Amino acid sequence: MSGNQSPEGLARVLRNAGIGDRRLLQAVRATPRAAFVPAGQEAFAYLDAPVPIAHGLVTTQPSLSALMIEGLRLVGGEHVLEVGTGLGFQTALLARLAGDVVSIEMWPDLAQQARRNLGRQGIRNVDVRVGDGSCGVPEGAPYDAVVVSAAFPEVPAPLAGQLREGGRLVQPVGPGGREQVVAFRRTGGRLERVRVLTAASFVRLYGRYGYSS
Repeated sequence: MSGNQSPEGLARVLRNAGIGDRRLLQAVRATPRAAFVPAGQEAFAYLDAPVPIAHGLVTTQPSLSALMIEGLRLVGGEHVLEVGTGLGFQTALLARLAGDVVSIEMWPDLAQQARRNLGRQGIRNVDVRVGDGSCGVPEGAPYDAVVVSAAFPEVPAPLAGQLREGGRLVQPVGPGGREQVVAFRRTGGRLERVRVLTAASFVRLYGRYGYSS
């Protein structure tokens, strides 16, 4: 494995892209992305680019995923909700930075593969669920942080409601394909926009409080 085709190489790319959270960069170094891509795609794992997965989906570009995680401002010990598990790479980073993660994925086969990927890396502080991500996971609430890896023009009410006071939520806000990734904070029982992190392109959030399929 060359210096660039490695977790260390990816961490260097993310640092050069502006990611400054040292704990996050260390989590990237400790998490081989090649273990979280489909068989045959390992050669592309350490590029800062999406990787195709099942159901016409792609993984989130690493620098974009890192920017969203950085927007949560995790310091360790948090109870985190992730909407959109995919194959579990972002989930693994969250698990290394927080106390525990509840991750919900709409596709059962992706959820099962993510569980296997996480298990093989010895990551045990994650509960991967199958279900409607727009509804969140109310039995696990309140969460200290919520990250949503799919787009909708507004934050679904259940996700806002499951965030504790003072907690942070990051979501791509837009129609799907042309979004602003926004960091929010729950203040006085309401979500307050903190700042726009970046422009991006995400798949749509489907579900009861998202788009109908």
